[in-house]
Amino acid sequence: MKRILFLGAALMMLAMVSFGAEKTPLTFLWYQDATSAGWSTDVAIWQKFKDDNPDIDLQQEILFSEAYHNKLSAYIAAGQIPDVFYLWPSRRSSSATIHDQRLAKNLAPLLGKEFLADFVAPALDVNQQSSKQLSELPQSFTYTTVMYTNKKLLWDLGLPQPKTYADMKAMVVKLKVKGVQTLILPDGDGWPAQSCLFSTIAGRMVGDRWIDLAIAGKAKYTEPAFVAALAFWQQMITDGVLSWTNMQMPYGDGPGLFASGKAAFFIDGDWRQGAYLTDKSTGKALIPPANQASDFAFLNFPAIPGEKYPGVVSAIAGTGLGISAKIPAGSDKEKAAVKLLKYYYGPEVSKLELETGAFIPTRKGVTSEMLEPFTQMMPQYYATIAKTCYVIDGVLEPDVFNVLNAGLQAIGLGAKTPATVAAEMQKAQDAVLKK
Repeated sequence: MKRILFLGAALMMLAMVSFGAEKTPLTFLWYQDATSAGWSTDVAIWQKFKDDNPDIDLQQEILFSEAYHNKLSAYIAAGQIPDVFYLWPSRRSSSATIHDQRLAKNLAPLLGKEFLADFVAPALDVNQQSSKQLSELPQSFTYTTVMYTNKKLLWDLGLPQPKTYADMKAMVVKLKVKGVQTLILPDGDGWPAQSCLFSTIAGRMVGDRWIDLAIAGKAKYTEPAFVAALAFWQQMITDGVLSWTNMQMPYGDGPGLFASGKAAFFIDGDWRQGAYLTDKSTGKALIPPANQASDFAFLNFPAIPGEKYPGVVSAIAGTGLGISAKIPAGSDKEKAAVKLLKYYYGPEVSKLELETGAFIPTRKGVTSEMLEPFTQMMPQYYATIAKTCYVIDGVLEPDVFNVLNAGLQAIGLGAKTPATVAAEMQKAQDAVLKK
C-alpha cells in the first residue's frame, strides 16, 4: 500500500513539474495588413504554431506599413530588438541599421543546407542583402512595378491597352468625362512613388550602371539624364495621367478605389494582388474570381519618352524573417526561433500564402489547385519581363532615397522642380561619401 501511495505521489509531483515547466519566451514583430484578404489565414497560421509548440511562449506584435518601421526603429534605438522580426534585404528604413550593425544572425548555418536546398538560388544570393549574409530568407522575388489594368473599362470606352505613354496621355480626357482617373498610385506613406514607379522610370532612363556610378561619386544626380527622369514624373502630373491628389492619398486606399472602377490603372507591387482576393473569413473579394481574368490584366508600364533601356522593371529579393543576433548561440530561445522560421517557410505555410495571394514563394514546388485567377496571372506577368532594374531604396543610402521620396511628393504638389530635387539628392549623396 505504501508503495502504491509513494508511486502515486511521485506521479503527481512529476505532473506538477511538467505542468509548471517554464516556456521559452519568444518575441516576434510581424508585418501584416489587418484589412487584407489573407488576414484570417495569417491569424490561423500563427495560432497553429502556438498550438503545436506549447513549450514556446510566442509574444507576437503585428503592425503594417510605416507603423511597423517606426516601431522596429524604436526597438533598435532602445536596444530591445525582438527575437524574430520581419526584415527587408535592402536599406529600407529600420532594415538598414539591422544590416549595417549585423543585428540579425546569419540564417545559413542555422537553417542548414538540407533545408535551404528547397529554395530557388536567387533567394540564397547574399549579394542581394545589404549585410552580405543571409540575414533573412526572402519569401519571394518581388517585382515592384505592376500596372493593374481594368481592361473591361477600357473596352467599354473603346480604349486600347496602352503600349506607349502617349497612349495613356490620350485617354485622360475621355476617362475624366466619365469621372475616372487614368492612373492611381497612392503615395501618402512616402515610399510607393519611388519604389513602385520611379525606380522603373530611372531604370529605363539611366540604368543600373549609372546608379552604381552615382553611388560611388562618379556620376551626379544633377546630370541631365537623371533630371529628365524626374521631369517625366512631373510630366505625368502635368498631363493629368496621375493626379496630384495621389501624393497625399493613404497607401491603403488604392485597391478599393481601383476595384470600384475609379481608375483605369493602378500601380503597385506584385504583392498587392492579394488585396483583391477572397477573404476566407467573409467569403467576399474586392474583385470576384469570376471577373479577375475576364475584366483585368497585369501589364508592364508602357514605353516612355527618352528611355534607353526599354521594358525593364524594378525588382528585388523579397522580405522575410530574421533572428536577433543577441540571442545566445545554442540556447533554447535560438532553437525556438529556428523552429518558427522552419515552420513559416515550410511547404504547408508556403502553400497557404500562395493561396491567399500574399506572394509567389521562393520555396520550390509550391502549387495549389485553389488559386484564384489573379494569383495565376502574376507569373504570366513575370514572363513578359525580359530584364529587371534596381529598386532605388534597395541600393541607395536612406539619407539619399528619403530625399528622393520627399522630392517626388514635392514635385507632384508643385512645390519643387526636378532640378531642385536632383540637387538635394546630390547634396545628400556627397554627405554620405564624406562619412
